[in-house]
Amino acid sequence: MILKLEQKSPHLSGDVRITGSKSESNRLLLLQALFGNFEINNLSNSDDSEVMQKALASTEKTVDIHHAGTAMRFLTAYFAAYEGRETLLTGSPRMKERPIGLLVDALRSLGADITYVDAEGFAPLLIKGKRLTKNKVSLAANVSSQYISALMMVGASFENGIEIKLLGNITSVPYIEMTRSLLTQLEIDSSFEGQLIRVAPAHNVTVAQMTVESDWSSVSYYYSLVALSETARLTLSSYKKESLQGDAVLAELYTKLGVKTTFLENSIILEKEKDAHLKHISFDLANSPDIAQTIAVTCFGLGISCDLTGLHTLKIKETDRLEALKAELTKLGATIEVTDKSLHLKAGGTCVENVTIKTYQDHRMAMAFAPLALKVPIIFEDAEVVNKSYPDFWADFRGLGFKTEQV
Repeated sequence: MILKLEQKSPHLSGDVRITGSKSESNRLLLLQALFGNFEINNLSNSDDSEVMQKALASTEKTVDIHHAGTAMRFLTAYFAAYEGRETLLTGSPRMKERPIGLLVDALRSLGADITYVDAEGFAPLLIKGKRLTKNKVSLAANVSSQYISALMMVGASFENGIEIKLLGNITSVPYIEMTRSLLTQLEIDSSFEGQLIRVAPAHNVTVAQMTVESDWSSVSYYYSLVALSETARLTLSSYKKESLQGDAVLAELYTKLGVKTTFLENSIILEKEKDAHLKHISFDLANSPDIAQTIAVTCFGLGISCDLTGLHTLKIKETDRLEALKAELTKLGATIEVTDKSLHLKAGGTCVENVTIKTYQDHRMAMAFAPLALKVPIIFEDAEVVNKSYPDFWADFRGLGFKTEQV
């Protein structure tokens, strides 16, 4: 579906309810499969979480997780420790290009039986589940925290738990802490000191229910809307100040871009403050790389320059997000350079109207660019790609007065 998006008014107001965090939901779904039938409230309605649920419930040998990268990492570990089950784990053509070798090597060192069906280091994987008795593993920590989280959660099912030694700089620490916090809520002990993570074996998980906080990555697009508006007051739920999600740093970062966040009991209010007449911002996003696209587009819309660093993991996402950002922002009139781990946008640049944004099968490419419709009409290829994490995205934008038209 090709969709045109525009908004005549620079003044925004309204209420939006966003479903549960995909990151929390997928962790809890895996933990639920491992340790009990506790109820999960406010579960994400994203395609990724639906894929995760279907995969965990499947009795078929072949499990296809399509574009769901989190599911690929978590399920690789899950099926490796599923004694007696043989699984062929596969995904979309892009998923087969995303590296999985570091996680496979770590699982093999624990005794897992995993074979590459095609290219070495990439899906599809033939996994022969077995009881894993070793409990010490070393893993490079600068590629994806999801590898670490997968080992932590599945390691809690081992007889002696798991000890993970992290090598090098650690990426996305908040997501490791999210995993630890969920384990703690399920009465599973863990520690994270220096370069060493220890997870104790789980015993008799008795928790009856868990509630997922709404997704902070999804609220980033509303921060961008407020920053690009002339006046705005948006109420979004369900959010809390003490969040497990690394992207909650949005509340702090966007103060520099003119957005005030007020925390209520179960929601946040975003308001446009008087323009600060900023000319440049610099952010290290190593702990929250998923909001890089949103921030880069916000800065372009405001006409200011930015330097964003800590972005090395964006090369192996649904697309190479750095190159995709460069290509699409350039079409809109930006002057931008990227390296393999940073993005550098120059100030100025006229926002060209009716440009067609290529989404690269990446949900965040569509959603990050949508707020620019406050400036000019903008067109999106493959607009339904938002279903991966936020199926109600276009409907929620219409609820704020945006006009959508299929073209």
